[in-house]
Order: sequence, then structure tokens, then C-alpha cells
Amino acid sequence: MNVAVLGCGRWGAFNAWYANRIGHEVRLWGRKGSCHLAQLKESRQNEYLSLPEAVKLTDELAAAVDFAEIIIISISAQKLREFCRQLKVLPNLTEKKILLCMKGVEIGTGKRLTTVVTEELGTGVKVAVWVGPGHVQDFVREIPNCMVIASKEMQLTRELVTAFSSPLIRFYYGEDLLGTEIGAAAKNVMGLAAGMLDGLGFSSLKGALMARGTKELSRLIDKMGGDKMTVYGLSHLGDYEATLFSPFSNNRRFGEDFIKGRKFTKLAEGVYTVAALMDIAREYHLELPICATVYAIIHEHKDPQEELLKLFLRDNKTEQE
Repeated sequence: MNVAVLGCGRWGAFNAWYANRIGHEVRLWGRKGSCHLAQLKESRQNEYLSLPEAVKLTDELAAAVDFAEIIIISISAQKLREFCRQLKVLPNLTEKKILLCMKGVEIGTGKRLTTVVTEELGTGVKVAVWVGPGHVQDFVREIPNCMVIASKEMQLTRELVTAFSSPLIRFYYGEDLLGTEIGAAAKNVMGLAAGMLDGLGFSSLKGALMARGTKELSRLIDKMGGDKMTVYGLSHLGDYEATLFSPFSNNRRFGEDFIKGRKFTKLAEGVYTVAALMDIAREYHLELPICATVYAIIHEHKDPQEELLKLFLRDNKTEQE
């Protein structure tokens, strides 16, 4: 099939590399002036991979979209609404399948990314999400993993799973779009907390973080109308190894560097997601203790050690609290 990948950062470049690898015709788009696109045009490489010549590079958005049967979008979650407004003027979008390979919740509205897409492009667009465990650094070394594709329509989900499954990535069908999106986004907040524990030398508390994190998010998803069991699948708990422990996790690295006073220059979506999750928690009158602690440390500049110890070593409670 003809696949256009919009966004040429770490995951966008990988999406193009992977789609080409499994036999699709691929166009990789980056905005005019993008340093990532300039680097790929110059050397066909970035710090993660080498792109084959068959992947065509372009900064012409209309041409990339017109070419595609499937559009993969891989950009910063907080820029999605603005980007959709650029796409909106282009023809025939309802004839294409849109696959979001990105995680997050919109700050200020608390809206899921598929909701942002349908609000801007119309309810007639076919939109799905691609989430779950895996790092570019592992995939390019031929280390396989399992991921999830979810949408409102199972037919669309099946078509996309068929289009992108391979021995390198086995895709599962996501049956709960809300739970899949919220769980995948919130997983990055747990990654921030894990990095903070690493930075403080409290890595042994990651077990408690995992147990409490899944419970916290299951309550939120249930309150929002999703299936609370989705959080125990690949989009959230199944992604903990890659996010809470891997040296390749940007969110874990951000948390550790934050504690140690080191500057972190790459995108850590959890920093933005935690602010949006606090808005959602207020809307649904629900306490999210881990998210609230991470928010207090990053955005309210509270003392990390004091806040984390208060979180994990609080008064005795049952495991269900």
C-alpha cells in the first residue's frame, strides 16, 4: 500500500523504515526547515537508523497526503490540533486511513488524540492509534515486540493490523479505544516517576509504582467510561518494562535527569500529559496520587524526595486504596 508518514523524528523515521521493510511504498514528510528532515536528506541517517533509498523524503504536505492510502502521524501530541488544521484543507481525507503513532492527552481540554482529530477533520475520518511497548533502538536490532492498534471500528482495526503485522512486530486488536489511549498516555507519567526513583536511588520502589499505577489508572478509565481492564494490557502495564526500566525511555530519562539536575533535550510527552491528566481528575472528581505527585514535583517545584516518600510511605492502607 501507499503509506505517508507525517513527522520525521525518532518514531516517524522508524515508521517509514518499518513500513518500507514490510513492503509498502513510503513517503516521509517533514516540515520545511526541519533539522530532522535536513539530516535525513543529507545522509539518509539519524542517530537511530539508516533509511533505504526507496523511502522518499519530502516537505510537501499536500503531495505526501495525496499519495497515501494510509497516513501515519508521528508528531508531538500537543501540536496535533494545529497540524490537523493544516490537513483539513486537503482533499479526500475521508478516503484515507489515519494512524496516530503517538501518545498523549491535550492540555487545556483533557481530550484524547482521536477526539482532537475528529473535532478538526470531521467524524467521517477513519482514525486509529498505534501504541504499546518497543523502542526504535531494539527494533532496528531485530528484537521483536508486541504492540496494539485500536479504533472505534473493528473493521478499520483489522485492516491496519493486517497492513502492518510482521515477525518483527505482532499487533493485537485494541477493543477499547478510550482505555487504550488514556493508558498509553498515562504510562509516560509513570515513566517520569520511575526515573525520579532511579535518580534518588529508590529504584526498589518501582514495584510499588507498578502496582499502584495500574490501579490508579484503572479507576480513571472506568470513571471515564472505558474498560478498567484495558490498563492491564499492552497499552499500559505491558509497556512498563520499556518505559520504567529501559535506558532508551525518554520519560524515564527525563525523570532521572530532573532529579540529578541534568538538562534533558528530547521529547518526554509525560511532562505535558501529567498536566492534562490533572485536569481530567478534577473533571471526574477523582484522586490520582501518583500523577498528582509527579505534577507537584515538575510543575509546582515541590521537593522530589519529600513528595515521593510521602506518596509511597504514607499511612497504612489496604492494597485496594
